Amino acid sequence: MDTLLRGGRVIDPKTGSDQIADVLISGERIAAIGTGIDAPDGAQVIDATGLIVGPGFVDLHSHVHSIAGQRLQAMDGVTTALDLEAGLMPVAEAMARAAADGRPLNYGFSASWSQARAYAHLDRVPVPDFVASMDLLGTSDWQRSSSPAERTRWLGLLEGELAAGALGIGVLMGYAPRSDPAEYLELARLAAAAHAPTFTHVRELIEADPATPIDGSEELVRAAAATGAAMHHCHVNSTSLRHVDRVLALLDRSRAAGSRVTVEAYPYGAGSTAIGAFFLAPEKLAGLGITPSSLVLVDTGERIADVARLQELRATDPGATCIVSFLDEADPLDMAHLRRALAYPDSIVASDAMPVSWPDPAGGPTVREQREWPLPAGGQTHPRTAGTFAKSLRLMVRETGTWSWTEAFRRCSYLPARVLDEVSSSMRRKGHLTVGADADIIVLDPLAITDRATYADPTRPSLGVRELYVNGSPVVRDGGIVVDAYPGRAVRGDA
Repeated sequence: MDTLLRGGRVIDPKTGSDQIADVLISGERIAAIGTGIDAPDGAQVIDATGLIVGPGFVDLHSHVHSIAGQRLQAMDGVTTALDLEAGLMPVAEAMARAAADGRPLNYGFSASWSQARAYAHLDRVPVPDFVASMDLLGTSDWQRSSSPAERTRWLGLLEGELAAGALGIGVLMGYAPRSDPAEYLELARLAAAAHAPTFTHVRELIEADPATPIDGSEELVRAAAATGAAMHHCHVNSTSLRHVDRVLALLDRSRAAGSRVTVEAYPYGAGSTAIGAFFLAPEKLAGLGITPSSLVLVDTGERIADVARLQELRATDPGATCIVSFLDEADPLDMAHLRRALAYPDSIVASDAMPVSWPDPAGGPTVREQREWPLPAGGQTHPRTAGTFAKSLRLMVRETGTWSWTEAFRRCSYLPARVLDEVSSSMRRKGHLTVGADADIIVLDPLAITDRATYADPTRPSLGVRELYVNGSPVVRDGGIVVDAYPGRAVRGDA
């Protein structure tokens, strides 16, 4: 069915256009933009008066691979949710599983450096499941430097994944920070030759650990300069902490010199990862300015009491997801660090959304999928899963005026899509509101848009997204999820 969005404030971050206009959706594309467009016979007409119409948000960093998680992201304005920091392997199987299950949003994956290394080091057969791959983060042998034969093997695996449709290479360097820096350079050369970006969780900063083989952010910009690869710095807020000004200045110099470096941030003072992560070892916490009590288990709500309990969990359940509080949002100085990461020129909003889970009251396995909506009570995740984009709009547009609405769409839609232009021709139709573009469209109330998810109640959907279209099909209608809508498609690399 054709759809006519009538009389909204239409914003296109590609051209900078901001006008009152109509938008006609025909099939999966935008057919016309202008005033006084006649509705085709049988078209649905939506009155968008007083609302903003823009391109749907493109999330480069989402680990939700479920209908429940994607619905929370849809209510946050996301139309394309990609797992590019960690990736999944084999990527072809990951896409096939998502297609068979159905997805409300577009999806795609990078080639997983960590899983390729685990296969090369341990013959550990990769499984395209994020929860299963979390268990890997507490396994030490894949984290060491590779032998020449092992390096050749995992580089070949990554090259094969790029040929199979991966959208770049996801590098969890922060989880193997003692590995040889020469390996990262070789990986960057592979990416440059394949015209594919890398997405890196950088290793520790020198301030956090003077013994690190190389400062994590410095390593990224050196590789970009040496190889010409497009290098994306994941969640600069959580890896830089109170050193973010130094890191942003470093990125500034790199970009000014012509390196292809991009950066993302999210608006929360706490992160989320596996409790077995290298950087959460008891002896590493002081360098991050935190203690064991800064960690809370997602599935049970347990706050880690002391070093002994942390060591026990890391030994017995290293893949358990935890919330890690690293900046205090109630502290004006810490909040200023977060805002500077978001305000940095061309900084992209990305959620690092985590899987959603429900404890089984009978004591069985944790439930990780729900098709009912509204979601059942008791769901556990990080609030960034449900609220990253709405919170960013609230903080940066509504409350501080740091961004205009056009700039907000530029950071949430246009810039993230452009990171993938070279590796995926289909992404060139996303992130902007022009005739012929994909009909991935958000209609939001600029006075009402806000996040509601909290650490205590992390699955509360955001408010203010009135309509959301994915490939021309409504996923959110009149502020609520369309429960039988699964129009999401795989975004594939062209290699």
